[in-house]
Amino acid sequence: LFACCTHPVHRMALQTLYATGLRVSEVCALRVSDIDSAPDRMCVRVVGGKGGADRYSVLSTTLLQLLRHYCRIYTPQRNPGQWLFADAHGTAALVVQSLQRAYQRARHHARIMKMGGTHTLRHCFATHLLEGGVDLYTISRLLGHGHISTTARYLHLISPQFKPPQDIDPLDLLAGLPAL
Repeated sequence: LFACCTHPVHRMALQTLYATGLRVSEVCALRVSDIDSAPDRMCVRVVGGKGGADRYSVLSTTLLQLLRHYCRIYTPQRNPGQWLFADAHGTAALVVQSLQRAYQRARHHARIMKMGGTHTLRHCFATHLLEGGVDLYTISRLLGHGHISTTARYLHLISPQFKPPQDIDPLDLLAGLPAL
């Protein structure tokens, strides 16, 4: 899917969606200052997420490397609002519908027949964390769910025979992707 997204800003935004579990509106609203790469924190700050709540999600080392490369090329720190993912003019945040259309185009080009939108990447984030052995409460907090029962819906996606891999960090599943 990511390889089939030809627009580098859209591709990086979609990779961020997948690697953080943020909602599409939250990714589009990210500013450069929301990325905290301090070794003792490594997180992405969500300001005014669903219900106006602030929260933090994880920042994997792989995503951080991709974002640093992206920032060197596209210099989002120079746009007036310092939007991490700016529109084509660099004057406003990337529009949600634009990223949703980019996802649908990439899905089509990748010949992924299963229907769904950008929210699928959020589901994949949660599912891969569950498969990696991360507890439901932690995933619930990362996703910004108000009730753990909302997160529990992801449980049906995992086979009862599934055994989580011991040597794979679920947050670094982007490691095999080519850089911008």
